[in-house]
Amino acid sequence: MYGAAMKLSDFDFHLPEHLIATRPANPRPSARLLVAHGDSIQDHHVFDLPDMLRPGDRLVLNDTRVIPARLSGRRHRESAQGPVSAAIEATLLDPQSDSCWAALIKPLKKVRLGEEIVFSDDLSATLDRVADGQAYLRFNLTGEDFDRALEQAGAMPLPPYIAAKRAADEQDKTDYQTVWARNSGAVAAPTASLHFDDALLNALAERGVEFTHVTLHVGAGTFLPVKVDDVTTHRMHAEWGRVSAQAAAEIAATKAAGGRIIPVGTTALRLIESAARSGRIEPWEGETDIFIYPGFRFHVTDALMTNFHLPKSTLLMLVSALIGQDQVNAIYDHAIAGEYRFFSYGDASLLIP
Repeated sequence: MYGAAMKLSDFDFHLPEHLIATRPANPRPSARLLVAHGDSIQDHHVFDLPDMLRPGDRLVLNDTRVIPARLSGRRHRESAQGPVSAAIEATLLDPQSDSCWAALIKPLKKVRLGEEIVFSDDLSATLDRVADGQAYLRFNLTGEDFDRALEQAGAMPLPPYIAAKRAADEQDKTDYQTVWARNSGAVAAPTASLHFDDALLNALAERGVEFTHVTLHVGAGTFLPVKVDDVTTHRMHAEWGRVSAQAAAEIAATKAAGGRIIPVGTTALRLIESAARSGRIEPWEGETDIFIYPGFRFHVTDALMTNFHLPKSTLLMLVSALIGQDQVNAIYDHAIAGEYRFFSYGDASLLIP
């Protein structure tokens, strides 16, 4: 523990419902960008980012790829009255070994162990087991065959606060994916990265800004509420990540040269700080459940680009750890008064301590 007890209510604020974005800005860099540097707060757009950064700065980008993890299917069962069918919804959470996935199944009580759920002509699964209330599905396909079938049958797993307002559609398969996504495995997007397109990346490169790719597969646990009043006792969900030797070397070289390390998104920040617990960045691979709240000592992060987060969320606590709770309160007051758009499809901020 690296901080005194903090109350969950310290991280609460009131957000008007109409500020929750249900579609992203188009084009992507036309989203607004709040820039907070020390006590200064300024209003810009994401396309202004090259002017906000310096040659030699390094953006750290999470290259995880979101899978269309939400599936609609039916299970069929023979009864004395004839065939009985039931609609079943499944959201994939974490890949296990041997073609199994941990999944949320609704309604779970309508599926028996070993029963088949058919999602499409090509894709089906059986309920393999239920352990501690967690369901596990065993699919009929593996590898690239599974990926292709899932791409056809699945829908993007939009965050609950968007899914409550509208269903996912084909546009979300583009909108809810970064332009540099390449390693499949996330069930939520690293949303600060959704503001970038190829033209902005080129403009940043011309400015002398450099890029490093890391991978953190964002899990559904990112949306889990904090349920303890003393936030220091909260346990984070674990997510798999990797910082390659090349990525660690690039980050270390930038630090040594006096450049700033700026993760794009809280996922990239959590990953590089997981890889730097010794005090310096090192190659790293594994599960991280790092929980960053006020009092945390940052070893590599110099600034952060991130969206606006949910009240009482671990992400709001992370931002408070980086720039201070009073400054976060001022930033969020400014953003709400200025009608910034919030959450996954919303606007962005660049936070420089």
